Amino acid sequence: MPHQGFPRCCRLLNAGDYRFVFEQADFKVHGKGMMALARWNTLGHPRLGLIVSKKNVKLAVDRNCFKRLVRESARLRQDQLPAVDIVVLARRGVQDMENDVVYRQLHGMWKRLRRDAQSASAPPEGSIRNA
Repeated sequence: MPHQGFPRCCRLLNAGDYRFVFEQADFKVHGKGMMALARWNTLGHPRLGLIVSKKNVKLAVDRNCFKRLVRESARLRQDQLPAVDIVVLARRGVQDMENDVVYRQLHGMWKRLRRDAQSASAPPEGSIRNA
């Protein structure tokens, strides 16, 4: 059975990690009510960061619920994801979606990200960051 935890090494922890992804994302994957940006890393495993603004999701309970769903979805599929740093951004209207719809959207986004990374096969020079 693969490792199913979600330790600190699997998360984007500081502003520099997020900036690295935003400066030049290698992949952009859209879902209804969300978007994921990703950039290659040399760690051998994916890392996840979340951005859920008050402007887009008003209630704290909705923001926290969305973040839990994204973390759980990524945790369960981390062995299938490529070695990239991923930032998931929530958009307006995501709080109005049912949890199972959000989960299906995330599943589709992970599949597209994996497919795009496989078709790219090798990261471009200078786009990889060591942590």
